[in-house]
Amino acid sequence: MPPIIGPVEPVLRSPLRDQIRQTVLDGLMHGRWKPGDRIVERRMAAELGVSQAPVREALRELDALRLIESSPNKGARVRGLTRSDLREVYEVRAGLEETAVRLGRPPVEALRTHLGRLGDAVAGGSLHDQVRHGVAFHREIVKASGNEVLLSVWESLGIEVWSHLSIRLFRHPHENVADHEPLLEAFERDDPEVGVLLREHVLGYAPAEPGDAI
Repeated sequence: MPPIIGPVEPVLRSPLRDQIRQTVLDGLMHGRWKPGDRIVERRMAAELGVSQAPVREALRELDALRLIESSPNKGARVRGLTRSDLREVYEVRAGLEETAVRLGRPPVEALRTHLGRLGDAVAGGSLHDQVRHGVAFHREIVKASGNEVLLSVWESLGIEVWSHLSIRLFRHPHENVADHEPLLEAFERDDPEVGVLLREHVLGYAPAEPGDAI
């Protein structure tokens, strides 16, 4: 497993599992680990100054997200992701966000704020911030549904991570201000078809055809 880049502070605050999971996610998003790379529990635990148990729990959760794959004899490895994997995530996400709009409408001012921050990120050339603020825009929509189960399922998809991976592995276009402006305008006028528009917006980022693992 490649060493974690930069100085590593021991993980001190709980829950350890969540912090360790985020450490691995950051590594996946920034290319520290690539498809096929091993993630060794013992080595990661030593680098972070924790026991192997929370590392194992975090890796189990990432296995459930289909970002890594574990086996009793081979340990954990980063999955070889395909365009089909990405499309399936976007299909589920599109359905959840369309349902969210049927349950409640987000505050337009909050959407406008996120869109402004997205514009700043584009102007500054920060891909990481573009993804972060684009996801925040959509999170505002899902949160406005008032349905905690829906929000939890949406969050569990690991959308920010998948967005980064799709860009890095497949050179997939990232969301930008122009893509979101029609959505903001539809919410401003309380368009009854905004759910359909939102679904099409999300599916517009899903690859049309499956490809081989990279």
